[in-house]
Amino acid sequence: MSSSKHIRLTSHAGSQRALALQWGAADPQVRGPIVGGAAHAAERNVIGTYGGSYSVYRALAVAAGNLSQQHRPDLTNTDPTSAIGPYPQWQDPKRIVSMDPWGAQSAAHFASAIAAGHDVRPTVAITQAQVILPEVIDALRLGRLHADGKLLTPQGAAAVTKIAIEPVWYLPGVAERFGCSESALRRALFEETGGMYPELVTRNDLKVFLPPVGGHTAYIFGNPADLANPDVPLTARVHDECNGSDVFGSDICTCRPYLTHAIEGCITGAQQGGVGLVIYSRKEGRALGEVTKFLVYNARKRQPQGDTAEQYFARTECVAGVQDMRFQELMPDALHWMGIRHIHHLHSMSNMKYDAITGSGISVGERIDLPESLIPEDAKVEMTAKVAAGYFSRTEGVSAEALAQTKGRGLTQPQG
Repeated sequence: MSSSKHIRLTSHAGSQRALALQWGAADPQVRGPIVGGAAHAAERNVIGTYGGSYSVYRALAVAAGNLSQQHRPDLTNTDPTSAIGPYPQWQDPKRIVSMDPWGAQSAAHFASAIAAGHDVRPTVAITQAQVILPEVIDALRLGRLHADGKLLTPQGAAAVTKIAIEPVWYLPGVAERFGCSESALRRALFEETGGMYPELVTRNDLKVFLPPVGGHTAYIFGNPADLANPDVPLTARVHDECNGSDVFGSDICTCRPYLTHAIEGCITGAQQGGVGLVIYSRKEGRALGEVTKFLVYNARKRQPQGDTAEQYFARTECVAGVQDMRFQELMPDALHWMGIRHIHHLHSMSNMKYDAITGSGISVGERIDLPESLIPEDAKVEMTAKVAAGYFSRTEGVSAEALAQTKGRGLTQPQG
């Protein structure tokens, strides 16, 4: 090995070059920066590298010679367009365990560390944008929404503050959320990734992990500072990714209708003096992935009796081993990061989401069901199955006839 780039072992003991991290510290200087660059292993104070799932694409770019491994981002003029926090929840090491509260202003808070040569990068980015959806344009045309020239233009463009959040996991806190030991969590993460991160089992001194999974995107309608004010009505939806419906309009599920219905509610709420929030989480196919999702589609539709509510979750479990892997234990962290203490109008019928939010200390005023008129015909099997399985707490949006069809069929509740 003639070059130092070939001896970058990452399972050795800690280095004096690595900066200390004190998770949950109120002062960012005491907490310390996340240092997750791949070029200098001795400097890293975390397991994994920046970019979440995109770190693999970065590796391909390096391997292809298109990207220098020594590249450091020029963060000039990349600072957030809106300030978020700090809020009291940031000081609780158990309240936020899956993202870096200081990740949006890393360049400002940790300028001295960057100047000293440490590879400190933002894990949160905040910008301004407009979103244009056909459903919002239709709501304008039908008179359900009204253009005000600020929050919503006559052409149907809605002004939003848009936030991208990469996952940053504090392993002791994540383990506690899932009711397991930190060692069991580390072992499972190491084994189920094929040993991709040996530090999980060799570096117990490193408590923070940058996992190769998708993060969240938040869309705020109105003033972001109002999210932390419980006196300002908040309309919100936490939405799990469904590429087929959200992007391509598949009518086999209700994902896009619920998403756009919630966005309409967020715009209306913001125009009435409140604030709206949609958090979009990358958990495709109930976090089972699209390959498993499509296999389940085939298995359900090829049954002798066709696609039925009573076999909806059974066929998923046969293929995937579980009915749902969208564990919601980490989901409330982004809400706490925004300072949210009360959600007045929650667009969700999911008990798992509701229980995770309220169980984390955030109160909810009302839950808003998806109107039955917005449920595609081919999605009624899914809705009926979820209601009968106890996935939803209420039955608005599903006809009495559909519920009667599943009565007594012994559907089991999805795991999560």
